[in-house]
Amino acid sequence: MAVLDLDVGSRNLQQCADAVIRLRAEYLFAAKRQADIRFHFTSGDEAVFSSWARGDRPLVQGNRVQWRRRGAADASHASLRRYLNIVFSYAGTLSLARELKARRPAHLQVGDVFIRGGSPGHAVLVVDVAFHPPTGERVFLLVQSYMPAQDIHLLKNPAAAGPSPWYRIPTDGPLRTPEWTFLMRELKRFP
Repeated sequence: MAVLDLDVGSRNLQQCADAVIRLRAEYLFAAKRQADIRFHFTSGDEAVFSSWARGDRPLVQGNRVQWRRRGAADASHASLRRYLNIVFSYAGTLSLARELKARRPAHLQVGDVFIRGGSPGHAVLVVDVAFHPPTGERVFLLVQSYMPAQDIHLLKNPAAAGPSPWYRIPTDGPLRTPEWTFLMRELKRFP
């Protein structure tokens, strides 16, 4: 339905889980909450942007990660993008699914993620929610990236009567997107 005006980068890194990670990191950075920018590699090791900004860099040997002061201190947005390229290289749907917490669809909110960790796995991010008080119905918008790395884009709802990006919480089955079908128990949120 639409494409977000965010670069995809010059490498084939920003795929589905990475788009979720990128948008969360960009939000936290813009909100001046840099200390909250942290994600886990598939190995389970945590990558914390504030450590990166002090000059710490990962030394990866197999599944072992050590952080050592090997760079200059830099908390700029350009530094955030370099940090994210490292996270994109060592994280994915499996690690992201492990760090997110399960949510009930009735409590759906912006920032929630439908995710299936694995290989293959997939993730889509809830970027807007509208609520109709008389009926209690919630509708929502989803974005994703895909493989190979693509621009982050707003999904069209394949179940809608006409071209529409608005989704409804299914009452009798899974959530179907153009490329993936999610079970409702795969709705999660950052802690």
